[in-house]
Amino acid sequence: MRTPSDVSRTQALVTETDPRSPAAEAYRTLRTNIRFAGLDNPCRSIAITSAGPGEGKTTTAANFAVVAAQAESRVCLVDADMRRPALHRVFGVKNVNGLTTALLEGGTFRDVAQATRFPNLFLVSSGPLPPNPAELVGSHRMHECIESAQKDFDLILFDSPPVISVADALALSAQCDGVVLVVRSGKMPHAVVRRTSEQIEAVKGRILGIVLNSVDLRRDGYYYDYYRYYTAYYGAAKPD
Repeated sequence: MRTPSDVSRTQALVTETDPRSPAAEAYRTLRTNIRFAGLDNPCRSIAITSAGPGEGKTTTAANFAVVAAQAESRVCLVDADMRRPALHRVFGVKNVNGLTTALLEGGTFRDVAQATRFPNLFLVSSGPLPPNPAELVGSHRMHECIESAQKDFDLILFDSPPVISVADALALSAQCDGVVLVVRSGKMPHAVVRRTSEQIEAVKGRILGIVLNSVDLRRDGYYYDYYRYYTAYYGAAKPD
């Protein structure tokens, strides 16, 4: 799937700031594609990761969570990047108690989840940064937390660290029902992306799809047709 260019962290929630934009529509398409990918084997827990840093996984996770909540799913978004957490800043909440709190103190995601300004969307921030994040996300306690969360939420989304940087992402991929791999167009060599996919599959991770981010639609000649068809549909519509 192709998405228009990624946005800065301060403007990460395009699904809120510009819900009729092609970018917001791309996230809704992602929501639909993931739903169809899980028709036979429903995905209740999904890890969103990338090969390397700076590819847009956090922005993708945040916007995917918003559009899933807008479709009336009860969504728990978890910041599992316990080295460089960012979701608490995206949603403007505190990062005091969070994922590490639940894992280390015997709680559940429901215990540490914070309501966001979006109905049906709850955020579990990273919590205090631990010295051993890979061991935590790959632990039996994480498995227990995910199973428990499925009683409280329809969908659990994880913002995971990059695969080639640390071991956390592979440990988390093995715990979840599915994995979405975010690839920034023109950033990672094909061989690295292929190797990342192989590593995920080696731990029995189920890759649901790849999001191609920051595509230069004008360069590919795709922008004009996409924009023309999109505005033809929405351009004449009156505001609700």
